[in-house]
Amino acid sequence: MALSNYVEAVIEEKDWYITNLSNVAACLWQQIPDVSWVGFYLMTDKGNDKELILGPFQGKVACTHIALGRGVCGVSASENKTLIVPDVSQFSGYIACDSEARSEIVIPLRNKDGVVIGVLDIDSNTEGRFSEANEESADLEKCAELISNIIPKTIN
Repeated sequence: MALSNYVEAVIEEKDWYITNLSNVAACLWQQIPDVSWVGFYLMTDKGNDKELILGPFQGKVACTHIALGRGVCGVSASENKTLIVPDVSQFSGYIACDSEARSEIVIPLRNKDGVVIGVLDIDSNTEGRFSEANEESADLEKCAELISNIIPKTIN
């Protein structure tokens, strides 16, 4: 079964987005092989100071704040594009929340206007685990679209 089908099955009422994000993180953690961390960073909007803050996740303790343009998550959010990093040691400005992580995919979560409201972040301890756009990454893009529909425009 496609990952997006699992995600669709665990999303309930839109009013409880933290609950839904928690279940989606757990679902993806259980269904995607060879991952070490799955979670969300959500965009804050406090005037001119936008940043990503840690949301629901599965895995080791994580960085709680990420500036836009910093690390894989911050660059993905600021450039509004999916980043697939086969070897995190080769990513300029990589933020090592987990020193064992070797590969990462980050997918922006966008509101209906295409504005980034957060990111889905997935790490693996295996170098090359995420290496190119493929069926799995396309399905994760679909998951991100489903997830985006349940998140408020900004988190204050």
